[in-house]
Amino acid sequence: MATEYFQPLGGNEMPRSGGIATMMRLPHLPNAKGLDVCFVGVPFDLGTSNRTGARFGPRQVRTESVLLRPYNMATRAAPFDSLRVADIGDVAINPYNLHDSIARIEAAYGAILAHGAKPITLGGDHTITLPILRAIHAKHGKVGLIHVDAHADVNDTMMGEKIAHGTPFRRAAEEGLIDGERVVQIGLRGTGYAAEDFDWCREQGFRVVQAESCWNRSLEPLMREVREQLGAGPVYLTFDIDGIDPAYAPGTGTPEIAGLTVPQALEIVRGCWGLDLVGADLVEVAPPYDPFGTTALLGANLAYEMLCVFPGVVRRD
Repeated sequence: MATEYFQPLGGNEMPRSGGIATMMRLPHLPNAKGLDVCFVGVPFDLGTSNRTGARFGPRQVRTESVLLRPYNMATRAAPFDSLRVADIGDVAINPYNLHDSIARIEAAYGAILAHGAKPITLGGDHTITLPILRAIHAKHGKVGLIHVDAHADVNDTMMGEKIAHGTPFRRAAEEGLIDGERVVQIGLRGTGYAAEDFDWCREQGFRVVQAESCWNRSLEPLMREVREQLGAGPVYLTFDIDGIDPAYAPGTGTPEIAGLTVPQALEIVRGCWGLDLVGADLVEVAPPYDPFGTTALLGANLAYEMLCVFPGVVRRD
């Protein structure tokens, strides 16, 4: 029987101001059964340290995604022509208990991966990447990591807590979820509590690309090096929207000046083409600080661009 590929609902079938807000107006399914890739929301911000609001990120990103169309005119990627993709809704986190929420997220992603689907996550704060990586590790073992962010997120504790949005990659390294020699962090910047704040990352083997080294240049050469470093093994892509300069992405909880530009963000994601991506996330969109929806619109586009570089996507050359 021929495979049925879902297509986003077009603006000539239903006005873009109408219809149910799923990612790109794709079908909403109850689980990932039969899918190659699924969009999933994690409306969680119990791990934030400054401005809350990322729990509303998945909903707003979906709302802004109504402007997206199926074909990538820059890369000629046609993800909906070769992959079964749908939106499976949100993980039912516990808004009163961080640790219970972490367990719920890990279990939800275990179920997604058991169906053989690859998740693209709409966050939510960056805490959520830890339980996702735990589920990914159970299926794929240690993974390489491309981490775009203003912050390294490798604090040992935050106010004495081991799990928060500033600690996931310290925990991931300690738990053996990621391969330190195949980790690249891009866009780190800002002020710190010690001059050595990023050095812990380097000591684990991470490649740290601070934002200053990205100023005024294309990141295509960098991504060629990243592809060579990460090689053929499984890779997870995690993109904190605050990696981008707040001039373009003000709607986030912990903004830092002098960040990446939008074209550089696209170069990073598009530069993942050819890697064995097993999952991705877009986190820290906080709609209460995004009055015009520009940050959520950018987040929606980045999530779509992630889909366009997943294994199995055809390009209409």
